Amino acid sequence: MLPAYLPNPVAALLGGGTPVDLGRNYTDGRRIFGDGKTFRGLVAGILAGIGIGLVQIWAWSAYNLVFLPGQTLLSVVLLAVGALLGDLVKSFFKRRFKKERGSRWPVADQYDLVAGAFVLLLIADPGWLFSRVTVPAFIFILILTPILHRAVNIIGYRVNVKEVPW
Repeated sequence: MLPAYLPNPVAALLGGGTPVDLGRNYTDGRRIFGDGKTFRGLVAGILAGIGIGLVQIWAWSAYNLVFLPGQTLLSVVLLAVGALLGDLVKSFFKRRFKKERGSRWPVADQYDLVAGAFVLLLIADPGWLFSRVTVPAFIFILILTPILHRAVNIIGYRVNVKEVPW
């Protein structure tokens, strides 16, 4: 899951600049995604996810690290892109429900990256998804994700990357 877990914090750290929605509003008069979703963050996050995935592929093949899931270039790209697409979709709905940037949205804030990554894998590489993400692995992901999400957000808040600790 590292290629899916890394893009969001990197996007927050390195983002800024032009918003993905170019400042436009949806038909309801509210922003499509908001100022927090930028092209720089999107690209930096995806590249970071792909980068860590390539390190996993190299480590797996060079050192036969069987505890790694045997990533492929396709799975790495889908995990990284899917994580940030999941975040964008969540932001779209967050605006529709009149939730402001930075406001809490439990469950959605924590699992958007997992949902986006898995949906993209299901569409484009279901063989890899079902061969690598077993039921125990899925349960582990469901347990680990909110813990990591909270820890990374607290760190981001303390180093002034995030305005709120959630």
